[in-house]
Amino acid sequence: MRIGELAAAVGVTTRAVRHYHQSGLLPEPERLGNGYRDYTLRHAVVLARIRRLTELGLGLAEVRDVLADEAGKDLVEVLTELDEDLARQEAAIRERRARLRTLLEDGGGPSAEGPVSPELAALFRDTAHLADSPMAVKDREMLALLETAAPPEERERLTGLLGGVVSAPGGAERARALYGMLDALADAEPDDPRVEEAARALAATVPDGLVPEGTGLGEADGFLRALYADFPPAQAEVFRRMLRIVTEERS
Repeated sequence: MRIGELAAAVGVTTRAVRHYHQSGLLPEPERLGNGYRDYTLRHAVVLARIRRLTELGLGLAEVRDVLADEAGKDLVEVLTELDEDLARQEAAIRERRARLRTLLEDGGGPSAEGPVSPELAALFRDTAHLADSPMAVKDREMLALLETAAPPEERERLTGLLGGVVSAPGGAERARALYGMLDALADAEPDDPRVEEAARALAATVPDGLVPEGTGLGEADGFLRALYADFPPAQAEVFRRMLRIVTEERS
């Protein structure tokens, strides 16, 4: 992705991206032969987390401490201190305190992808039993990224649709089976016959409205190109075929 595509995907400005580079929060990507930065999905995941943390009121030094601690302990300490400070300004920051309290009172502390909305945090708790799947871990990162970039009403719609998939009868079992199919393709080739089976199984679980009409599937789309590049070839092919199946069958 170019810097403009990265900024648009996460919902920040290109100036903010450059500032986070200068502050040492966002690693510099490799440059193409023409000198342009080439951002990957990993950069988008980190940038989305930086945005969520700064929206909670954390300073850049505090964000740096949180990003350096993958266990999340520093995040709890920082959020606790921030909550005590915000309590003195309750009228102006009531909504922010509610979000912080949800994070601080969560049973296991903020997740590795956090902070996220209470709705997405609840979905993560409902699927915690799938955390042993590498694909499930990536899926959680992607959901946190998409939620960060979406407007509030879209966030609610997204988590509602996904929550319905998991809570439906047999939903948890189907999710585990799908993650197992995808994990098994980590070292496979794109023409592996299991790719088509996984794509169709995945497409069958996609609720109506999750993939908006008119979604572009071309490799020219910087975000999709970065998404596919973040997965092994066979897994990326599953997602390509799944999107094609969903858009063709529901058009």
